[in-house]
Amino acid sequence: MAQTEEFGEEIADFVRRVTELKSARSVPTNDLGTVLDAAIFELDHVAAQLRPLYERLVAEGHLGSGAPDRDEQRLLRALFQRLPLPVALVDRESVVRRMNFAATGFTGARAGYATGRPLTGFLLHADRVAFRSQTAAVARGEGDRSLTVHLQRDPHLPVHATLTALRPGAEPRTAVLVVLQPGTRPAGSHASRVSRVSHQEAFHSPAPDLGEATRHAARIDLADAMTTALLTAPAGDRAAVLARAAGVLHPRFADWVIADEGAARQRRTTVLGPKDAPVGDVLAQTPAACPLVVEAARGGAPVLQVRPEDPESFGRDTSGAPVLVRAQVTSLLCVPLRGRSDGPVEGVLTLFRSGARLAFSMAEAQTADVMSRHIALAMTRHTSRGTTARP
Repeated sequence: MAQTEEFGEEIADFVRRVTELKSARSVPTNDLGTVLDAAIFELDHVAAQLRPLYERLVAEGHLGSGAPDRDEQRLLRALFQRLPLPVALVDRESVVRRMNFAATGFTGARAGYATGRPLTGFLLHADRVAFRSQTAAVARGEGDRSLTVHLQRDPHLPVHATLTALRPGAEPRTAVLVVLQPGTRPAGSHASRVSRVSHQEAFHSPAPDLGEATRHAARIDLADAMTTALLTAPAGDRAAVLARAAGVLHPRFADWVIADEGAARQRRTTVLGPKDAPVGDVLAQTPAACPLVVEAARGGAPVLQVRPEDPESFGRDTSGAPVLVRAQVTSLLCVPLRGRSDGPVEGVLTLFRSGARLAFSMAEAQTADVMSRHIALAMTRHTSRGTTARP
């Protein structure tokens, strides 16, 4: 290794000296003899020193064409991608470096999205600390580990994660190979009645034909339904406007819809959630205790988070549990309600998605932003007497 580094340094110095010789072509004709002598000296140095060193390194296997190694690496990458089990390669901080096709389908991550992001972002909050700790232990060389975790997209399905240390190529640091295997659902649960076909589809979920066109049409229908609801809402009744808008968004667009009225003094007016969800605890929560809501009302900028890392970002409910953890939130949108870019914030609308539902996309966030302006205009619409209703 030391000889290889020495050879590289010699080559780099030689290239720099050749560059200096090229720049010396502008010297007077009388001085060209000195430049020519220097060039001949450099060529002699290559022939007498660098060439033998190169041949010795090739003979010892330190240097070469590298074609067989590259072919072997391509073969290993292909095998990694085609493994039938979900497999991911992470570093000691659980950041994904590579994920095969089965793992992207199993976790619900789009191709290329997971790379560079922590694998713990796909797990329930309760499993993240244990997974990080076990991954770090494996990377330190303390042996292979195995633990049971739960994905946010399917929290009722236990997943067996097997961790083993791996040293890819000539890299200086140890990586961790993670193999995910779905376990057995609890007997008697509602999820256990799902057919085996759906489990197979979790591994292989190719995008359907015209899927993007279908999603675009769904956004158009949602915007049309929102416009109809706002136009038929009673003028001047801000709470009624928020309630109608929430009814349009739940559940077709979001599993949870939380509406907070006002900016400086906020009050929670509407909370719609899944059946048997702790809706009352979230409704009783103070909006001022929700950092995301406060930030949106103060800065007037929408927030889109996929698999939020901070479980406290929406505060805690009346039971003391973090709202994002208790609601099993996989993605959220927090949108301020403002009719004009330079106008005041009339309220904040927060949308949650949980379980196996796809995360909010950028296109859906744009649709929500457009609808938020329409909601704010409807909230400040004049009454029949020509006055603007205010709380």
